[in-house]
Amino acid sequence: MKAEYRKGYLQRDSVEREEHAGVRSAGTRERKERGGATDLLEQILDRDNLNRAYKQVKRNHGAPGIDGMTVEDALPWLQEHRDELLQKIREGRYKPSPVRRKEIPKADGSRVRKLGIPTVVDRVIQQAVAQQLQPLFEPLFSEGSYGYRPGRSAQQAIRKVKDYAEQGYGYAVEIDLSKYFDTLNHELLMHLLRKQIQDRRVTELIKRYLKSGVMENGVHCKTEEGSPQGGPLSPLLANIYLNEFDQEMKGRGVNVIRYADDIVVLAKSKRAAVRLLESCGKYLETKLRLQINTQKSKVGSVVARKHFKFLGFALGKNKNGMYIRAHGQSLAKAKKKLKELTSRSQGRNVRQVMEKVKVYIRGWIGYYYVADMKRILQSWSEWLRRRLRMYIWKQWKKPRTKVQNLRKLGIPEWQAYQWGNSRLGYWRIAGSPVLSRSITNKKLVQAGYYDFPAQYERLRKLHLCG
Repeated sequence: MKAEYRKGYLQRDSVEREEHAGVRSAGTRERKERGGATDLLEQILDRDNLNRAYKQVKRNHGAPGIDGMTVEDALPWLQEHRDELLQKIREGRYKPSPVRRKEIPKADGSRVRKLGIPTVVDRVIQQAVAQQLQPLFEPLFSEGSYGYRPGRSAQQAIRKVKDYAEQGYGYAVEIDLSKYFDTLNHELLMHLLRKQIQDRRVTELIKRYLKSGVMENGVHCKTEEGSPQGGPLSPLLANIYLNEFDQEMKGRGVNVIRYADDIVVLAKSKRAAVRLLESCGKYLETKLRLQINTQKSKVGSVVARKHFKFLGFALGKNKNGMYIRAHGQSLAKAKKKLKELTSRSQGRNVRQVMEKVKVYIRGWIGYYYVADMKRILQSWSEWLRRRLRMYIWKQWKKPRTKVQNLRKLGIPEWQAYQWGNSRLGYWRIAGSPVLSRSITNKKLVQAGYYDFPAQYERLRKLHLCG
């Protein structure tokens, strides 16, 4: 990418060159009215919409596509070739690049999730399309759909499941779709799009993205089905496709909560839930041509501790009624991560370790704050402080260093000598009164320890009571 491309441009995050400053894009000026509706493609290619799309792609970061172009490299290219690019799109001559295949391990470690990474230029165009299509389709979506929609979240989804459970819907049908994003039927998806989109140039552009193919190990593979995860348009297309299921179930009076391809159907009895599993599965397979993972799709009580799991959450029941909790697997995964972050093999000083822990657990609590886990987090905090004391104790290494540091921290000489030369294990010493008195909770906070139980309480008060 030539450095001189950067000269003479309007601003850092604008895809329009300086000579167009203060003037609406040609596409905006030349909008035509078709049957009373504004030309959708020109809305997509509007200067402001494209600039907003680029900024969103930049915020999302993301790896380069098959051309190796980074987000930063893309801006001068877009500014230099903008007119040519838009003309190709308007005339239907634009050909999206194949996506780059990337595999990431799933949470359970048993399989991998296949992503398709478009080029940055294609991501900007897809984002521009999604920004205009979202308001068009949003009013058509079900109230029970929570994934990839503005103003909706996983936390709202699990709260809705809890609401239904409190109304007597105590059984859940968990439907697992096998490779959902990779198995969307193109013909059916295009039919659904054409029902709402009058501008055929837009549907043809989307079709070319669906058919652009995948590069795997240097080989171009055709894509006859699916919308690979990794592009900005894919989540919206996935919602449009499964909205057919949402609306069908709504018409039957069935309570469905869905977050992208994570589906839960609520029933009042186990018998009814079994029937719903069969009827929902039949509709998804025959009408939408999707594959049901029969081994993972199941029926169970919403408060069954070992069974029901939705978006990392579960439900519990006590004398006060229903409550949301973090699923056991979610807790185990988080604690394993904290153990890794506080391992001496990381080779960091304790302040760096605390910062890594803070970043991770702040994000984790930001997601799971709706779960009732005050006692769990308090026990984690005690465990984590002990882990950090053990980390510091290991860093001191030699008995002489341990004795000197204990003395500096106010431990009597005889006791410092006794513990500094102790043969007890690291974990046991970390839990001893002498380390609690020398490396106090206050000193840990001063060194950067994050009081996450307090942050959890603040978040719950803000979101649940505010």
